[in-house]
Amino acid sequence: MRLRVNIPQVDPAEMDAPEVCPYEDCDGEYFTPHQQHCEKPLRDTEYDQVNAKRRKCLRCERTHRVYPEGVSEAEHSDRLKGVAVLLYLLGISYRGVEDFLTALGCPLDHVTVYRDVQEAGEKARELRVEWLKRGGKAKVVGADPTHARCGGEDVVIGVAVDAQEGMILTIDVLENEQTETLYQWLQPILDLVGAEVLKTDDADAFKAVADRTGMEHQLCRRHVTTNVLDFIAEAAEEMWEAPSDVPEELKISADDVLEDLEQLEWTIIGHPEHGSKVLRTLYFHYSAAPRPGKGERASIWYRMRNHVLHLWDNWRRLTCYRNLKHGEGLEINPTNNAAEQAIGWAVKERYRTMRGYKREESVRNVTGLTAWLIDQPAGYDMSALFAS
Repeated sequence: MRLRVNIPQVDPAEMDAPEVCPYEDCDGEYFTPHQQHCEKPLRDTEYDQVNAKRRKCLRCERTHRVYPEGVSEAEHSDRLKGVAVLLYLLGISYRGVEDFLTALGCPLDHVTVYRDVQEAGEKARELRVEWLKRGGKAKVVGADPTHARCGGEDVVIGVAVDAQEGMILTIDVLENEQTETLYQWLQPILDLVGAEVLKTDDADAFKAVADRTGMEHQLCRRHVTTNVLDFIAEAAEEMWEAPSDVPEELKISADDVLEDLEQLEWTIIGHPEHGSKVLRTLYFHYSAAPRPGKGERASIWYRMRNHVLHLWDNWRRLTCYRNLKHGEGLEINPTNNAAEQAIGWAVKERYRTMRGYKREESVRNVTGLTAWLIDQPAGYDMSALFAS
């Protein structure tokens, strides 16, 4: 993972005083100097002390401090926070960051590092929501779940992305992968970004969500193709090496099955215009295949029936990309690669060096922070993550 960001800087001579009184119950805009020199001890890579100023609000008559750029009420600077957060996201543990900063001469205990990461994560999630509300749009949304350990248990993490631009829209911890849960998660984000197309894997729950939200639905072509080709290879091997007797209900031969498998391979790879008709014909070759008895493995004939029926039923979802291109002039990638890449970089890359999370909120904060920084252009100023 590469994070091309700029660490916040500390400038003792630059002060950015708030225009409005910082107390929540006051909106005063006029102030008077109260104290010009307030020495503040500081943990930083360069300064061990800076000068702050104190001023008085003319409305509420309370005083507050104004700090130099890169300094806040915290004992350590935004620069040190940025270093700690970046080191953690790049794979060093909280205690490892503590050891590194101690060796650098700027000691921070691992608990403080943890708090800095969590606070930066919360801020990143807020910035993501603000960006979406300001007009973040996505015609094509890709969604995919993944899993992680949290508190010793498996948790589902849902990732939704702008499938055309690759920007991550949201990362959330979900209760499960059932239809209602996925609908409650996706429906608000689809409405917010004005989505027209949903891209997912072949799970039935996502199909129900797409139908319920009125979205065009593109199944990940790579997933479906891989699964079908695996079945074709397995079935062909079985027909060559140990073909079973053809059931009386079917009017085909073993050679016919091999020809049908070849036809199925050509159809799933090529996605021809008449693919639905081809699948319909193939289905009726096996529609009368007997069901397996209790505890019995399904025969090659019955498995062929089910695979072809599944593809026939979902042919429109498999070829949605083609229909959109010809009907609406919208070109989309028929795979769900954008969501899978987001999972890899924003979720799995940092998680693979961990033993798991302890809190679900930590899952949201760490993945949300990583995702936000990944999506920013090179040279992004991390100061925005520490602004109060």
